[in-house]
Amino acid sequence: MREPFELDGSMVNPGERRMINLPIPNLSSQTPMSMPVHVVHGKQAGPVLFISAAIHGDELNGIEIIRHVLASRSIRSLKGTLIAVPVVNAYGLIQGSRYLPDRRDLNRTFPGSETGSLASRLAHQFIEKIVSVSTHGIDLHTGSGHRTNLPQIRANLDDPETCRLAECFGAPVMLNSSLRDGSLRAAANTLGVPTLLYEAGEAMRYNDIAIRAGVSGIINVMRELGMLRSVKKTAKVRTLPFVARSSRWIRAHESGMFRASVKLGDQVSRGDVIGYIAEASDGARHEILSTYEGIIIGGLELPIVHEGDALLHIARFKADADDVANHVESFHQDHTPDPDD
Repeated sequence: MREPFELDGSMVNPGERRMINLPIPNLSSQTPMSMPVHVVHGKQAGPVLFISAAIHGDELNGIEIIRHVLASRSIRSLKGTLIAVPVVNAYGLIQGSRYLPDRRDLNRTFPGSETGSLASRLAHQFIEKIVSVSTHGIDLHTGSGHRTNLPQIRANLDDPETCRLAECFGAPVMLNSSLRDGSLRAAANTLGVPTLLYEAGEAMRYNDIAIRAGVSGIINVMRELGMLRSVKKTAKVRTLPFVARSSRWIRAHESGMFRASVKLGDQVSRGDVIGYIAEASDGARHEILSTYEGIIIGGLELPIVHEGDALLHIARFKADADDVANHVESFHQDHTPDPDD
């Protein structure tokens, strides 16, 4: 018989599912606050996977992704343990803000401290209670600052276990992203917990393609880990995601009103017109040219720009750009909701 799973003094028996509220510091009004944690403890032994969302309080897609995963019929036969935290930064969610009330970025504060700032205490709680009892992790994010992202996995692809999970997730592209000091990925890596970062969509908005891809990606990872039953092979061969060897933001050369002439997933060459900046006073337009060859993986949604603002994010791949563009297009078709759904 498998042992119960313990989280912050609460016991979850094999085959049981519970929501545990981890206490976190009160609001200034003394309103009690907590971090809801869903624990699904399988009857059979296996990995312990954590899924986290809303580390930045304005990133909502991950909350919806976790809701769908928890509602999935497939996790009824789970092996191992799933720990799902839909809202890590409840303070930011309440304010519709990326940050905490102390204006700190939680994803630059890990592993935190029990006696530090509000952000540091929240980070410490998450590491001690969630990450330290896990074997693997998936952290869900969106673009920030009115920017949207093509669904993508960012991970330390030099680590074989992390790379294996990144490939099976099924996002169209992967970026070999170095571990940044203070990030959840870096803190998890220190504890020996391979962690993927899924980036897709825009803050404060749902994106159906990003949500559907995130749900299927998490299920794919759980199958790869042996936590869920594998599906029968089909005639269609799954294409591995393309790995970006480098990426660069194209920045505004002057202030004004920006409008892109390309969309996420488009292929661009050096010298292509990818948008323009119009002067608000007289309407004069100035072309924005690509200085990079690759695929658009991120872009600014807000028209108002100042000189130096990041406009479009272009990734360069080892593979032929046509192949990558076709793969992205196929991905979008596969994950676009049916109008009758």
